[in-house]
Amino acid sequence: MKVNKLAPEKGARASSLKWRNTKAQRCTTRVNLSELPSTPVMVKMIKEHQAAVKKKPKVKRLERKAMTVSGSKEKKHTSFESEKTYLANTNGKSEVTMNIDADDWQEWSTNGKSSLGNGEKSADGVETVSSGRLEGESFHCCAERDEDRNHAVLVMQKSQTLCFRGKCLLTCLYGRVEVMGFTIEEGQQPYPLFSPASHCPLTVTALGSTDDARDEGMEATAILRKYLTPASQIRLLRKINLNSSVILLEPMETSLTRFLCSFPDLSELFSPPVSELMSAVLDTPLNGLGMIPLVSDVEGLRMSKSYREALNTVVSACRDDGDGCVVVLVCGTKNVGKSTFIRVLLNTLLNHTTGIDYLEGDLGQTEFTPSGCLSLSTVTEPLLGPPFTHQRTPEHMIYYGQTSCDSDLDRYLESMKSLWSRRPQSRDTPVVINTMGWVKGFGFQMLVDVLRLLPVTHVVQLGHGESMHCATLTPDLLQTAQGYLTKPPAHTAMDEFTEGHSPARTYAHLAVQSAFQGVGRQGASKHQRSNELRELSLLAYLSQLQEAHQGPVRQLNCLTPYQVPHTAVAIGVTHCEVAPSHVLYAANASLVGLCCLPEKVTSRGGPVVLSHAPLCPCVGFGVLRGIDMARGLYFLLTPVDPSILRNVNCLLLGAITLPSCILTTQSGCEEEKPYVTTDYSFDLTGAGKMRVFKGIVRPGQVGK
Repeated sequence: MKVNKLAPEKGARASSLKWRNTKAQRCTTRVNLSELPSTPVMVKMIKEHQAAVKKKPKVKRLERKAMTVSGSKEKKHTSFESEKTYLANTNGKSEVTMNIDADDWQEWSTNGKSSLGNGEKSADGVETVSSGRLEGESFHCCAERDEDRNHAVLVMQKSQTLCFRGKCLLTCLYGRVEVMGFTIEEGQQPYPLFSPASHCPLTVTALGSTDDARDEGMEATAILRKYLTPASQIRLLRKINLNSSVILLEPMETSLTRFLCSFPDLSELFSPPVSELMSAVLDTPLNGLGMIPLVSDVEGLRMSKSYREALNTVVSACRDDGDGCVVVLVCGTKNVGKSTFIRVLLNTLLNHTTGIDYLEGDLGQTEFTPSGCLSLSTVTEPLLGPPFTHQRTPEHMIYYGQTSCDSDLDRYLESMKSLWSRRPQSRDTPVVINTMGWVKGFGFQMLVDVLRLLPVTHVVQLGHGESMHCATLTPDLLQTAQGYLTKPPAHTAMDEFTEGHSPARTYAHLAVQSAFQGVGRQGASKHQRSNELRELSLLAYLSQLQEAHQGPVRQLNCLTPYQVPHTAVAIGVTHCEVAPSHVLYAANASLVGLCCLPEKVTSRGGPVVLSHAPLCPCVGFGVLRGIDMARGLYFLLTPVDPSILRNVNCLLLGAITLPSCILTTQSGCEEEKPYVTTDYSFDLTGAGKMRVFKGIVRPGQVGK
């Protein structure tokens, strides 16, 4: 593909990663922060809350304890020498000098040792730790905010939790905390947390410190002095003990959040939904940072016993991988929490290794790409938010073009085999495979095929209630189940006496019963339906077109497109049959996959139209903003780097459409908006999409 922009080549990707504990080596550039404006809805909520709430709310206790964390690092004890001490900077591992006045230190140390943590005072005047959910007046006892620098420091005792809506940047200053299975320790980089209304709210759980010999008073003094005023330091120091965790919370604004919130329907995406308004704690030092705590009436992520046992089993297997890499396949019907389980699993594994391979097999709810893709990625950073908050370019990707594979099962299986073949067989990192929620009929046969085609070692099958809503995928069932392409192995009575007979394949089957609220049902609130989640992922991908620095959001019609000659690329349709003369009409103002054909594109002077959808690598996506037939040019908007665009020679149009808000909110269009019209009739012949089913028959018709 010839383009009119050039950019320096990007660095090569790191080589294969080894299984070891290297969490402390993670250190990336901090995200730029900015003041978060208060929306009218939130201002109204705060006023109503202050007028309605008169009495002190009671603190409810959490029934479950935090999960135990293994493999944590030991912290070095820091000594205090005269009036100056050298402490490790908790935000990057570099050493800084802290000047501590001796008198202040002695007074603060006495106050700190005479208290046990944030909670209620006992008869002798000593505070007792209050475990469970932080809510109500607890925040005024354990949190302090610096108005000038616009951040807050929160002290949490072991097993205490903070459940919230919103977004923020979290840095662990002292102790350890856990979020979605990932342990954040002092000395590590700040991590962005996203808790939008579209998904279950995030929960931060305090794990305490692992070093019983450290001098918490002196270290805490140096930490608090760096981030708070003297008065705030004294108040919080009394709450810190060896089992405390101290976290720094800062507001966060990125090009992604600015772009999403620029659309009217998404302006309250990071605010509590209507069902949680009465459970929001609005009068706390944290509210001005872009996060709203929730009381214990609102549940965070609920893990059943089988949920935790499956996580522990897989992690133990990965740590004891003496017989090759562990390959985990996660399956289950729709709305049972497969994606959430995978995020928790990946985060938990990242506590022990530097990377995990992830094979995406769910076309409808993809994790790292817009929907309609099958991909292979290496995960090296924790996933502390829903899929639209961590869109990234996979190592290998194939654009299938639909959210379901029911119209072309062969192409789906060939794509999965192609992606697996691109993974180096010598790589020893664990692999996690996501699958579709289609588990009946041909969907079940596809699962059987994937299990036979890939070297799976563990199958995690999620269900709810008292059943898995499909046959239990045990190794014994695989010996008799019929696949779409594969058949069960043939057995004879003499097999066990035959020298060349190979034993049946085996793997560990882990049954998980999901227990979260609303399991088995699609979310009914705003931003929770499956089509809305797909649109959020696509909008998040297109947000990469925005400038990285803090500036006004530019709509797509205001951006400068690439000019691509018709003769440089071929164009095709993946999901239905379109007459060659109508392909350009269908592709205009649509999302296209940027693909690389192995053969060179040859043209006789006009557009090159493919007769069928090829199976080829995809490097990203673009919006075909316009077509100039006179000059023979495509006008393409894409965030893909120009150095990669040089290899693109194919544009594939699928059934993944642009969100309507992209077209209806075009700026600078006072009258009629481009690509938008109300003068259209679906009664016209050919006005609707013509679907073609390739050899699919109902299961009851097989063999007739």
